[in-house]
Amino acid sequence: MKNIRVKSPATIANLGCGFDILGLALSEPFDVIGMELLDTRKIEILEITGCDDLSLDPAKNVVGVVLQAMLNRIDDNVGFRVKIEKGIYPGSGIGSSAASAAGATYAANALLENRFSTNELIVFAMEGERLASGTAHADNVAPALMGGITLVRSYDPLDIISIAIPRELFCVVLHPAIEVKTSDARMVLSDKIPLKTAVKQWGNVGGLIAGFYKEDYALIGRSLTDYIVEPVRSILIPRFYELKKVAVDNGALGAGISGSGPSIFALCKGEVSAMRVCNALEMHMRIVGLRGKTYVSAINREGVSVYQEERVMYEVL
Repeated sequence: MKNIRVKSPATIANLGCGFDILGLALSEPFDVIGMELLDTRKIEILEITGCDDLSLDPAKNVVGVVLQAMLNRIDDNVGFRVKIEKGIYPGSGIGSSAASAAGATYAANALLENRFSTNELIVFAMEGERLASGTAHADNVAPALMGGITLVRSYDPLDIISIAIPRELFCVVLHPAIEVKTSDARMVLSDKIPLKTAVKQWGNVGGLIAGFYKEDYALIGRSLTDYIVEPVRSILIPRFYELKKVAVDNGALGAGISGSGPSIFALCKGEVSAMRVCNALEMHMRIVGLRGKTYVSAINREGVSVYQEERVMYEVL
């Protein structure tokens, strides 16, 4: 195989209480990565559509960085030519850099006849996150590659665990028309946490995971509270608590900041509830004059996958 196109999903990281360790994959939006295997040891990024702010220089693009990390591990005289279609806007808080990085590792590995394990692909993709945010974290790239809900039990050594997905779990994502850089959002965080605060947070992480396994939606809702990151990052998102209240008042199990923001996520039981929450958020945004985009999504159980464009077929009579 010399060519491949893959789609790589947006993700919600942290899920409120699980900073840098919890994440889930969304069904939409997604990036599309087209890749060609070359017989010379080089990396070319031919074009990027959907975003004007990303570099074609492989050393300055997460796709180029992860592909170089992969080439550094092999002796083959091969390289990659890439086209990137951005469906996830950078700085949106739903894993834009992670989607590109994860998609690139998956595509390259397929062209290399799947010589790397999923854990190795996550490590490569984390190098893209290091370029994008200054920190090689896995809470976005792991669910993007593996699908579903994932827990980073350990970073050293890397240990990623797939978490049970409640059958009726849906997500609503609101992306306000502003950008928050992950590197900036990390700068506002404190490196010291009071013990009492940490204990409450640990309880919510355990409760959230237990809620997923038991399909206890009330427990999921009670466990989504973030005592550490949300209080400081919320100042970067206009009307955050107002929008969070709208989501919960209209039936969401709970809501919080997706990744580093500015996107806001809400978890819901069932698609009907998710659509009601989405409609309420859209109406409130119109009333207060906010611009943004909303998504309603089931959990993506597959992760990165080969992209098959939908085509309308006409029967010839």
